[in-house]
Amino acid sequence: MTHTSQVRIQPEPRSAFKAFRRIDTRWMDNDVYGHVNNVVYYSWFDTAVNAHLIEQGALDIHQGETIGLVVETQCNYFAPLAFPQVVEAGIRVARMGASSVRYEVGLFAQGEDLCAARGHFVHVYVSKETRRPVTALPMNLKTVLEQLV
Repeated sequence: MTHTSQVRIQPEPRSAFKAFRRIDTRWMDNDVYGHVNNVVYYSWFDTAVNAHLIEQGALDIHQGETIGLVVETQCNYFAPLAFPQVVEAGIRVARMGASSVRYEVGLFAQGEDLCAARGHFVHVYVSKETRRPVTALPMNLKTVLEQLV
């Protein structure tokens, strides 16, 4: 019989992330247990990454020919977040392929050094028209992503 030990994922510090975005919690984010419901964290991941890409000119959600579709997502929770609280989302790029990107996001209570939650999602970038993967990431997107690696 073989025994395998699983490594427990630990919270990471702010220094592990390249860019940050402020997110204000809303009353409706809390669940009946008095903390932000787990599904809200995934919307924060999307908000942090896509807002950064839009602000940097790497993603045009209205006129762009390339869009990112989420094909995988995951989150680990370390400490509760709740309304009214300010959350700071740290983002980084863990892996870039020809048409896909793995983003990693740390969610921090304002002023805290260790993340309250950490997760990732993978975007596959596709043609907005055909929904088929692009052969290469657009250069303006790639330039912004390289700054997050």
